[in-house]
Amino acid sequence: MSPSNLVLEKLVEYISTNEIKQNIKPVFKTDDFALYNVDSLALMNRFSDNYVDMIFADPPYLLSNDGFTCQNGRMVSVNKGNWDKSNGFDNDLVFHEAWIKECRRILKPEGTIWISGTYHSIYQCGYLLQKHKFHLLNDIAWFKPNASPNLSCRFFTASHETILWARKDKKAKHYFNYEAMKNGKFPEDSLKKPDNQMRSVWSIPTTSQSEKEFGKHLTQKPLALLKRIILASTKPEDIIFDPFCGSGTTGIASTIIGNRKFIGCDINKEYTDLTIKRYNAVKQNGFPSLFNY
Repeated sequence: MSPSNLVLEKLVEYISTNEIKQNIKPVFKTDDFALYNVDSLALMNRFSDNYVDMIFADPPYLLSNDGFTCQNGRMVSVNKGNWDKSNGFDNDLVFHEAWIKECRRILKPEGTIWISGTYHSIYQCGYLLQKHKFHLLNDIAWFKPNASPNLSCRFFTASHETILWARKDKKAKHYFNYEAMKNGKFPEDSLKKPDNQMRSVWSIPTTSQSEKEFGKHLTQKPLALLKRIILASTKPEDIIFDPFCGSGTTGIASTIIGNRKFIGCDINKEYTDLTIKRYNAVKQNGFPSLFNY
């Protein structure tokens, strides 16, 4: 076993025996991929300090408010489950602060965190990043050219999400793959001009049906989005962590790119099962369209 593979092995062993009575073992594990079906705080509490290179977090947006939206031309409920219901401003803030504090502890000083959200959640997360001394690097506007229309006709059509990118330690030097972002191929993005600097507005369509072959998560992110984030902010052999991994898009993108270590966590077994199916399919069949960088 190579030294880089031992990094993941040692962490998995540490998580399962970290002087706590209850064992936490992965439901799925390979040399470069470990998946847990448990609450993210319970898992992060097992991590040692300053361990992870990059975190992508897509926390609940807490917008399940009995409203309606348009999906494939049909009116559907926005309710996604109890995990997505707001418990009021103060309690929502407590929730976000708990996991953001743990993310800071486990990140390396030069490590970075990405947090995605809509206006329902992203402002609380941005405030908490600053409160806990993260250094904000960018706010990305992910423009969705195929966003669903607004059914009420009383508001602007919501067609973007905000993704915050921050470094743990302001004095540390984070990794940014400038050349890949400037000169890479991004055929899905009509705003990206060849050989020009990558700007902070990304035009990426919402998740395609081909990425939902084995089922779908209600807030599933497109592989092209996570491919870009991982290429931009991680090096070979880096450890990537996703505390709300859903259907596993972060891990799948990491696997497609290769030479990274991924640790993912979701409290819902249906979604960890879905992640395993997607991982096995990529390993068996590949995903050649996403090697285009």
